[in-house]
Amino acid sequence: MKAIYPGSFDPITNGHIDVIERASNFFDEIIVATLCNSNKKYLFSSEERKKLIDIALSHHSKISVVSFEGLLIDYMKDQNIKAIVKGLRTVTDYGYEAQMALTNKKLYEEAETFFMHSQEKYSFLSSSLVKEVYSHKGDLLEYVPDNVDKALKELYGMT
Repeated sequence: MKAIYPGSFDPITNGHIDVIERASNFFDEIIVATLCNSNKKYLFSSEERKKLIDIALSHHSKISVVSFEGLLIDYMKDQNIKAIVKGLRTVTDYGYEAQMALTNKKLYEEAETFFMHSQEKYSFLSSSLVKEVYSHKGDLLEYVPDNVDKALKELYGMT
């Protein structure tokens, strides 16, 4: 069975990668889907985010990366995907993600959402936090893939 792991991934972190890799132990294929929401301001373009993820996960044959606009369930229907993987860090994440899971189920009855709790070392980590730290010339190399660290340092003039 294939599963989809959707998100903005602006940028992808090692917390995301950890969930993706662990999910790949339970599914035949994981499709990492970068969302393109025209109402949201991104640090990296859709193409840049996809490329950063492709590079970070290139050593995994069971993982592919796509970018799409629109509703997740429309993409899932088009691709015959029924499983959604979501990572959870906190109780707050659960509240939001449970609401999304119920909405997706209402719109696409065959959709099932599988929640995976983050490892403790990533429980504080978010893309927003990463962007904030790097924007102030900080460094979180142990929490982002090497290629993402390099891209952030270039973006913020740290090289």
